[in-house]
Amino acid sequence: MATPHISANESDIAEAVLLPGDPLRAKYIAENFLDDAREVTSVRNMFGYTGTYQGAPVTAMGTGMGIPSASIYITELVRFYGAKRLVRVGSCGALTTDVALRDVILAIGACTDSGVNKARYGNWDFAATADYGLLSTAAGVAANGDRGVHIGNVHSSDSFYNPTTNALEIWQSMNVLAVEMEAAGLYGIAAAEGVRALAILTVSDHIVTQEETSSDEREKTFGDMVTLALDTLIADAG
Repeated sequence: MATPHISANESDIAEAVLLPGDPLRAKYIAENFLDDAREVTSVRNMFGYTGTYQGAPVTAMGTGMGIPSASIYITELVRFYGAKRLVRVGSCGALTTDVALRDVILAIGACTDSGVNKARYGNWDFAATADYGLLSTAAGVAANGDRGVHIGNVHSSDSFYNPTTNALEIWQSMNVLAVEMEAAGLYGIAAAEGVRALAILTVSDHIVTQEETSSDEREKTFGDMVTLALDTLIADAG
């Protein structure tokens, strides 16, 4: 089976899927974390790979930046390829000094300025939340590590260069931990399609302190997050 954006056969996609925004990060996951990984799709250079982790099938598939792009790939993975458990692994910008550079955030919910979930929900506000089972499992796995992990709301922005001049102050006033660009879309699709989803995010830059990670630091920190996501999927399946 092929869709307009994914050229894989139906059996090529695992029920457990990691969703980095950058397709080259999907390649990085395949090469460094999965056994017997093979490329299963590359339409428009949006790479997808399937291999195994501790013997369990896992697919790593890029989504592109932003809810519109991510929604295309997530919808097709779920509707046409049978994806059941989807974990976004991406970066975010911290909005509070309670969260440090390179910390990991488990997004219990995703606020958004996007209209995609309102369109699904009769133009009312929809509470875009993670699957509790995946969230609680990830929290348990993280508790056994030594990296700072936080659980709370994030904001999924439709605009990387947000024209609303007081946006940061509004988000901070509501105790939102960080800003990113895809989680609310993932959670909305998961709810509509009856599948399970979680966003695990690494703080790559700090909007308050203006700190940033280098490219080398991002690669190492991204690896820590991927291990957490994969271990979560294995523990959840067990």
